[in-house]
Amino acid sequence: MAGLFERLKTIFNAKAEKALDKMEDPRETLDYSYQRQLELLQKVRRGVADVATSRKRVELQANQLDAEMKKLGQSAQRALEVNREDLAREALTRKSGLQGQLDDLMSQHAQLQGEEEKLVRASTRLQAKVDAFRTRKETIKATYSAAEAQTRINEAFTGISEEMGDVGLAVQRAEDKTAQMQARASAVDELLASGALEDPTGTYKDDITRELDSLASSSQVENELAALKASMGQLTSGSAPQAAPQLSAAPEGEPVDAEATEVSDADATGKPAPQGE
Repeated sequence: MAGLFERLKTIFNAKAEKALDKMEDPRETLDYSYQRQLELLQKVRRGVADVATSRKRVELQANQLDAEMKKLGQSAQRALEVNREDLAREALTRKSGLQGQLDDLMSQHAQLQGEEEKLVRASTRLQAKVDAFRTRKETIKATYSAAEAQTRINEAFTGISEEMGDVGLAVQRAEDKTAQMQARASAVDELLASGALEDPTGTYKDDITRELDSLASSSQVENELAALKASMGQLTSGSAPQAAPQLSAAPEGEPVDAEATEVSDADATGKPAPQGE
């Protein structure tokens, strides 16, 4: 059971690592690292300021103690001048106590000054490191952006990008459907031509049917032509009717002679033309 959990843990970690690697943007990671370094540099600078403030406070206290010690020394001198040795001794005793405090303050001042100098040097080195990292960060970001753009261009040219892949699939589907429709139309034409399928509208005719219809039409024309010739031959061999006199065409704009027209009609039919009422 423990082995199963270990395998599941390993698989989960592997998939999580892969997902994180896919989601990670190196430019964002570099910007985040640079921001953390700036925060660290800011903390170091605040530390320098705090140490400098403490050092300055110790200096002020030392100056106050030194001024107080000078006053006590002057007081002891004035006490001796008026034969007050006891007051002079008391003033010197106090001065001695203040001297011990001043020595401690000076020791603290030296220590704080040393810490301040260390922090200043560390801040300077860290500032240089942050500046160098910023320059390198911008260079890496620019290189990564250029490589990313070049990769997208190459993928677009080769058609392996997601966008161009979708376009390629759409074109492929369109070509496949077009080829399928063309094949279906050709198959239906072949089935209609072979007679395996019937055209319910009767409008489809294959090549043979069209050729037969053309021959039938030509044969009918030849038969009608032969009949017409035979009819004309019978008319020629029998009594031919007298030819009707030709009437000269009336000039344009002049009326046609009605009597001449009636005579022509009578001659043509062999009967007198009917008289008008």
